[in-house]
Amino acid sequence: MRTVYLNGQLLAEDQASISVFDRGFLLGDGIYEVIPSYAGVLFRLTEHLGRLQNNLNAVQLANPLTDQEWSLLLKDLLARNGGGDQSLYLQVTRGVAVRDHAFPDNVKPTVFVMSHPSGRINPETLTEGVKAVCLADNRWLNCHLKTISLLPNVLLRQQAVEQGAVEAILIRDGYATEGAASNVFVVKQGSIMTPPKGPYLLPGITRDLILELAAKHQLPHEEKALSQAVVEDADEIWLTSSTKEVLPVTQLDGRPVGDGKPGPVWRKMHRHYADYKASLR
Repeated sequence: MRTVYLNGQLLAEDQASISVFDRGFLLGDGIYEVIPSYAGVLFRLTEHLGRLQNNLNAVQLANPLTDQEWSLLLKDLLARNGGGDQSLYLQVTRGVAVRDHAFPDNVKPTVFVMSHPSGRINPETLTEGVKAVCLADNRWLNCHLKTISLLPNVLLRQQAVEQGAVEAILIRDGYATEGAASNVFVVKQGSIMTPPKGPYLLPGITRDLILELAAKHQLPHEEKALSQAVVEDADEIWLTSSTKEVLPVTQLDGRPVGDGKPGPVWRKMHRHYADYKASLR
């Protein structure tokens, strides 16, 4: 039985419960983060906590813990659940109140944290790649906020799954924004490209690391708007996230990407990413 954290208590997972009047449950009024750990070391914790603070500020929700308190809590929970490679999920909602769209007064936020073992990426996925489809990005105008109101993303991801793909690459006004649950990179003539940050995409922590690794290893890269035509004509397409890491897309809308195999630039980046993870261990 794994241990979770809820509102100041460490509990067995089957003992944790929240009120049906919690605004996260009733209104999706909350923010979340997902943080991997490798050999018990939290992955880019400072960046994750910085993004958490930015998102809490954006929805006018007070951070219930300091960065030091978050760090101690997350490390303690990791240790209690066996350490090693895990994925931590933390969620802060506005708390329990009478249902009303307006913010309630004097309400204590609900804080929940859980962890579970990280699923290892299938080696076949890394040699064969995955399938993706392009879908219209019909979400709201604040996709840079990591809120728990994920139904639009869920529906888009499900459409992709029903078409035999693992992810949807979202297109808004003719340009790629991100995946339903990932950031998107393309490679053309050896140059790595990804859409710039803005209100239509989540500022991914792994996304930023990929750009840092590209700079460190002198791989051509840039942030630029990517039309759907550019995506469809790419030599390589990658998906990045805390759980996907750097995943090669080898088929888009039923057509091969490049030669239909993970490309040479992805192989370089995958090595650099693996080296970075090894340095954490």
